[in-house]
Amino acid sequence: MGISIDVKNISKRFGKKDVLQDIDLEVADGEIYGLIGPSGSGKTTLVKMIVGMDRPSAGSVRLLDKKVPDLTVLENIGYMAQADALYTDLTGRENLQFFSSLFSLNKAQQKERITYVSDLVNLTTDLQKKVSTYSGGMKRRLSLAIALIQDPQVIILDEPTVGIDPELRQTIWKELMRLKHSGKTILLTTHIMDEAEKCDRLSMIRDGKIITSGSPKSLKSQYDTTNLEDVFLFAGRESQ
Repeated sequence: MGISIDVKNISKRFGKKDVLQDIDLEVADGEIYGLIGPSGSGKTTLVKMIVGMDRPSAGSVRLLDKKVPDLTVLENIGYMAQADALYTDLTGRENLQFFSSLFSLNKAQQKERITYVSDLVNLTTDLQKKVSTYSGGMKRRLSLAIALIQDPQVIILDEPTVGIDPELRQTIWKELMRLKHSGKTILLTTHIMDEAEKCDRLSMIRDGKIITSGSPKSLKSQYDTTNLEDVFLFAGRESQ
């Protein structure tokens, strides 16, 4: 099995503040990998460096065996940011049409993918509405649809289910599992522990450091507990 995401000794400093310190991370082909941690722990900063939106102060990132940043790798990366980056004066459909046009999809493929992703996130009946009229949850769903629009090989999602109702969250996770089994690699951040349980492997981040990593089952066994919240608490105490 190959490595889709390879992070080596990443550190990031803003002024005198160390936001990330010596992060090592490998995400294998076809796995769902979760980054768990509170707000301000460094998860989003790490994700931005993985997709090439920010540069580390030290260390390196390779995505699909190419050093980041690399424009040629973007065709195969789907990215959903924590903050929605949408054109609010356009309709949902126009947003999807614009983002699909950025990739090497012909008109028929664009139409097929727009139908698929809008149905997945339950926005089909709202595509003609301007995004400025969307609720926060609808904007999150549209952002997720855009992240999947070109059928990417690697999918990177920053808090993908915040503001999404439980029923749709189940539908989205069912699709993430299907994508994983089709060979896609998925890296996501979350603070929802039942979502963390669905990941193949996890890294728990606190104060810019990975405090523990492993599968949900192995982590609970290592810390002799039945839930991941306790794992995070125990690992956090050990790291102090």
